[in-house]
Amino acid sequence: MLERLNACSKEYQVTQNSENKKPWAVIIGGLSGGSGKSVATVGLIAALQQEGLVIPFKKGPDYIDAGWMGKAAGRPCYNLDPYLMPPDVLKASFLSHAAGADFAVIEGNRGLFDGVDPDGSFSTAELALALDLPVLLVVNCSKTTRTVAAMVLGCRGLEPRLRLAGVILNQIATPRHETVIRQAVEKYTGVPVLGIVPRLKTDIFPMRHLGVTPHQESTTADQAVARLADLARQHFDLKKIISCMQPVTGNQSASPLNPKPEVRIGILRDAAFQFYYQENFEALEAQSARLVMIDALQAEKLPEALDGLYIGGGFPETSARQLAANSSFRASVRQAAEHGLPIYAECGGLIFLGSSIVLEGEEFPMAGVFPVTFGMGSRPQAHGYSTCTVERENAFYPIGTRIKGHEFRYSTVDHWDGQPEQLALQVERGTGFVSRRDGLVKNNVLALYTHVLAPGTPDWATGLVRAARKYAARKKG
Repeated sequence: MLERLNACSKEYQVTQNSENKKPWAVIIGGLSGGSGKSVATVGLIAALQQEGLVIPFKKGPDYIDAGWMGKAAGRPCYNLDPYLMPPDVLKASFLSHAAGADFAVIEGNRGLFDGVDPDGSFSTAELALALDLPVLLVVNCSKTTRTVAAMVLGCRGLEPRLRLAGVILNQIATPRHETVIRQAVEKYTGVPVLGIVPRLKTDIFPMRHLGVTPHQESTTADQAVARLADLARQHFDLKKIISCMQPVTGNQSASPLNPKPEVRIGILRDAAFQFYYQENFEALEAQSARLVMIDALQAEKLPEALDGLYIGGGFPETSARQLAANSSFRASVRQAAEHGLPIYAECGGLIFLGSSIVLEGEEFPMAGVFPVTFGMGSRPQAHGYSTCTVERENAFYPIGTRIKGHEFRYSTVDHWDGQPEQLALQVERGTGFVSRRDGLVKNNVLALYTHVLAPGTPDWATGLVRAARKYAARKKG
């Protein structure tokens, strides 16, 4: 084993010093959600970031973990979603974004073999096979010892093609606890233990009732990342982890930019609206859109020179008081919608375009574009992938367009006087706004609960930029 690791280490050094440097990559998987993948991944990224350029990737629909990974790397995290992205698009995205890096670290989601069906379709394991990458398996070891070996052995046996590079033991209580599990895993499975996460008295990531707090809302994000970097340096065998990574193979050249005239698209990006895929920004920029970041909590009004507006998801409910207090900004959004500004809004953006949101009996006014009053449930109202078909005219999608996306929300539609057939999208899979329909339309505004990932729904960026160009041309005329 030691000889193989030394050989891998030499290969890493030679390859990294060559002119044709290839990133070295690994996927972090777990036995289940809550296994500790995010702690291990962010810690590993933060530690590796001090050794070279790290590009982070998150598998599956996720914004919060991806945000923390990007925070640790000091650069955006990209999404790899086998359900939303065709295989060729997924691999091309991975290759193009990983190009030039020293390391690429991908965090899986849920359990290693969990997918949308009993065959584990679109699982983290399937992603590892598609990209030909090894897996570092994180195991929650609370209240167990030798049984961990059985779980690792089961993962190794269920899919023999999968390469388990090593194991990270999470929730280790004592040195003896670690020793017993380490010896059992390595004896019965042959898979090396490459690190541990000790049982911690307090959560490293700030938590609240909705789960992990996004790093944008945390006042201790820098300290949390630094603490995880220290944890990884102290408890992970970084040399062996690097040695067991796989060099990324394949080349992907960048697509040429569309030479059409530039348009300005505003993005509400602040503590309230933070759920955006970096790929969506890049898809807009690839069509010569200039992106203008706007803080809805602080800005007095929308910039006057906008040709379009994109409002992503987030937690407007946690910033409801600030949003409500900024009446001039809310009024500017409402006026822009009335004047025909193309506005595309997802989930949290949909709530902001409503009349109000009621929280614990207190009502907070929103932008008032749509006559909808929202509330908040104690449990998720929608969670998972969604598929919709466009059935009514709108500014962004042609009728008949099929959209694959995802939903995750606690918000409820408490009052709306409209009819389901007025909504632009028929929901085939998922929940939508009401009665398995989604997509409120007014003038050039489309607001829906479904989030999209641009590489999987290319019509999204095309439609938004096209609508912005039409609006810009109308202004000039």
